[in-house]
Amino acid sequence: MADRGYPSSKPNLQTPRAVNGGGGPPSFPTTKAQAYGANRPVYRPQPMKPRRRSSRGCCCACCLWLTLILIALVFLAAIAGGVFYVLYRPRRPNFTVSSIRLAALNVTASNQLASRLDLSMTARNPNKKLVYLYDPISIAVSSGGVDVGDGSFPAFVHDTKNTTILKTTVSTSGESVDASAAADLKKKSKLPLEIDLETNAGMKIGGLKTKKMGIKVHCAAIDVAVPKGKTARSPSTLDSPCKVKLRIKIWKWTF
Repeated sequence: MADRGYPSSKPNLQTPRAVNGGGGPPSFPTTKAQAYGANRPVYRPQPMKPRRRSSRGCCCACCLWLTLILIALVFLAAIAGGVFYVLYRPRRPNFTVSSIRLAALNVTASNQLASRLDLSMTARNPNKKLVYLYDPISIAVSSGGVDVGDGSFPAFVHDTKNTTILKTTVSTSGESVDASAAADLKKKSKLPLEIDLETNAGMKIGGLKTKKMGIKVHCAAIDVAVPKGKTARSPSTLDSPCKVKLRIKIWKWTF
């Protein structure tokens, strides 16, 4: 019998042929990762740019510094004011109505008012180290809202611990008044008056002069006798105290 050939059970260990004709390692198809890496540009680090401060941060810093400076100025002003008060003990001046006389009061048929008052006031400076420098003082006298007379005191220097007597004549002529007010003035034998003074005054401390501040003086509850005919009454001695208010102006605000 003829012998049958059987296939060998051992695997064929033949070396695969080189595709590129050489004897090197076999080449494989290019993968997607290799293709992406071949086309990717080379990374070059960029220089860091300096950061810019935001405008909001600068604004906040400016507001903070301005607030601190303002607080410091207020603190220094408070210290200076305290030192000034301790050293000089400033006190406001005193004004009193010494005497007043209604020399003439005439109301015409057409409700025109003409009047004349002789006014004497006493000004006292209670300070030991402060001198007041007064501008001319304006005077307005009224009765029940009706202007009875206007006038002024001249400017003067009010020395330390000094008492000054101020005298003037206050008058009005041809002042139109309401019919009811005119009838009321004709009936009264005593006229209730209110006197308002207004001026500016500075202080002198040694050789230093301060900025002038406003001063208002209000005198109320002053009764004066109304003259009968052409006969004027005698002056009324009152010695009535008045209220003094200082008007201090800081920038745009007045206190």
